[in-house]
Amino acid sequence: MQKFDAVLFDCDGVLVDSESISAAVMRDRLAARGWAMTLADCLSLLHGKALKDLASLIAERTGDVVDEAWMADFRALRDVQLDRHVLAVPHIQEALVALQSRGLRIACASGADRVKIELQLARTGLAPFFAGRIFSGHEVARNKPWPDVYLAAAEGLGVVPARCAVVEDSITGVRAGVAAGAWVIAYAPLAGADELRAAGASWVLSSMADLTQALASPLT
Repeated sequence: MQKFDAVLFDCDGVLVDSESISAAVMRDRLAARGWAMTLADCLSLLHGKALKDLASLIAERTGDVVDEAWMADFRALRDVQLDRHVLAVPHIQEALVALQSRGLRIACASGADRVKIELQLARTGLAPFFAGRIFSGHEVARNKPWPDVYLAAAEGLGVVPARCAVVEDSITGVRAGVAAGAWVIAYAPLAGADELRAAGASWVLSSMADLTQALASPLT
């Protein structure tokens, strides 16, 4: 018998290779307002965080009022670049096909806004895998690291969280999956494996080609 009935995927950094694109847009916007940083520093600032959670820091460093209009303007600029450049994470499409062939239910449960999620899945050809099964952290009471979006996804699939595997790439997201009562697989292609394990990930992968094997390995 399979250990899991469903796999719940974060979007940015897990399904799509988008984070450096978004970070570059933010870096340039903040630099124009007097807060200069490297792309790596901006990636670290944004990783796993909702934009609204950074509003006070951005306001402090730039003097901008980071209101809905500011965030909407940033998202519009970001989405133009994502639509031009975003790619699927290597091997993710093959992994999704393999999971579906095993009868596993899948959903996308992201902390991002729905427009961004749907744009990226469409642009990368992954949208058919998640039709009707997209859950946004902007549409629940509390975004990650709270478990709400993963609980909503599990309920939407009709699966109890303990029978779900969550696939995440950030400490914030791992904590959300653990808090939901799911098992968490972390994707860390470059670095950060120890931190993700410390946050509660049961497995850490460096390649999505290893996802199906991880799902079949013993629970820890």
